[in-house]
Amino acid sequence: MKVVIIKYNAGNIRSVLFALERIAVNAVVTDDHDEIRAADRVIFPGVGEASSAMKYLKEKGLDKLICSLTQPVLGICLGMQLMCAHSEENDTDCLGIFEQQVKLFPQNGYKVPQIGWNNITDLKSGLFDGISEGAYMYFVHSYFVENCANAIAKTDYVIQYSSAIQKNNFSAVQFHPEKSGEAGQKILENFIFSK
Repeated sequence: MKVVIIKYNAGNIRSVLFALERIAVNAVVTDDHDEIRAADRVIFPGVGEASSAMKYLKEKGLDKLICSLTQPVLGICLGMQLMCAHSEENDTDCLGIFEQQVKLFPQNGYKVPQIGWNNITDLKSGLFDGISEGAYMYFVHSYFVENCANAIAKTDYVIQYSSAIQKNNFSAVQFHPEKSGEAGQKILENFIFSK
């Protein structure tokens, strides 16, 4: 089983590597196209700002590569947002794997960004096998993906939004499974070891 973490200028790579080591998975961190294509599983993490991340992906040709992948791919946090069509963050056109728009949370008396634990509900994917409805995950984000038909989990903060989405071989989560304790670890196991 070859697991690759895509290397780019917005990766939260160290914490993902540590989380994978806890489940006895040694991942390769790379931006090499051939290595990414040859992987059995690809993780596309991200922390940071959408427009600079997209600029880097385009410069390295990773934008087209990611869209062309046929093996299971998991986007995390900014990685999920970059898989969508467009982000309000600096008016950024993203990868377009999902048709959804990424929007800034309205304030409405809430703190933005959302930082901390929140629950995920309406779970609809094998990615969540063994995860209880309403399980708590760790979030850090100011932007969100609208509720949509591709949603496989939802979360309420200011409004209800898609906290995980899935389409064909692409799955993505807004929260950080690598920082979400046993439940987050189980999600990573499901992604890597499911058939």
